[in-house]
Amino acid sequence: MHYFVQSDSIVRKIWGDADVILLIFAGGAAEFAVNRAVDWLFYTGKLPADPIGRLFSTVRYAQEIVFMPYEKAMAAIHRMRAIHGGVEKSRGYSIPDWAYRDVLYMLIDYSERAFELLHRPLTAPERDELYDTFRRVGEGMGVPGIPQTYATWQVDRQIHLSRDLVHSHFTDQLFERYRQELGNWRYGLLLQSQSLLVPDTVRNLLPLPERPVLASMMWLYKVLEKFRLRAITQRILLPAAYLQQIRELDKALR
Repeated sequence: MHYFVQSDSIVRKIWGDADVILLIFAGGAAEFAVNRAVDWLFYTGKLPADPIGRLFSTVRYAQEIVFMPYEKAMAAIHRMRAIHGGVEKSRGYSIPDWAYRDVLYMLIDYSERAFELLHRPLTAPERDELYDTFRRVGEGMGVPGIPQTYATWQVDRQIHLSRDLVHSHFTDQLFERYRQELGNWRYGLLLQSQSLLVPDTVRNLLPLPERPVLASMMWLYKVLEKFRLRAITQRILLPAAYLQQIRELDKALR
């Protein structure tokens, strides 16, 4: 059977690991908040109203693309495009092409950064494979101007970071919602993980800790993983209401 992402792909390892996925969205939550197109998130109201629920709905689409046969993956990509098209029609104008690319670039960048933080750096062929997968997703959604190679994307990623980010009142509203949803100590953990993940351009726009304590504790995660104690870690660190949904993200471990 033909799949959009092959069974031995590094992309499946990344997007089948619940802990990596949570870090991807921790980084994305930070960068989303300072993107110049963040007002689109407030237009629908879905992310500000339920940021954690929005995370799971996004992951379900991503995993459908990564783990399903090609036809079903393409159907999921087309549904995403149709959903965005409906929002554009409702608002009366289009989401900018650069904003679509920004979101795609976040998923690529934080996939690599999160996997490296928890496991190891990607090899050059793995980086190319990760990039090629998301390039095809973007092209399937009709997003123009996507670079064809990882190397050229790196250049364009820096251009987008320098041009498309700003701290606004939407930034503060989103971070307050994160705090309300997570509670104070889990919110503090989110800020620490974001500080470890995001590029300097993003970090400089946000009140993230300069020397996160979490950096000196990553060895402990690797020990817990080695002795198969990730479930205990998740139970301690994550909201109980979402624990089962988080564990269901672990497709790579099944």
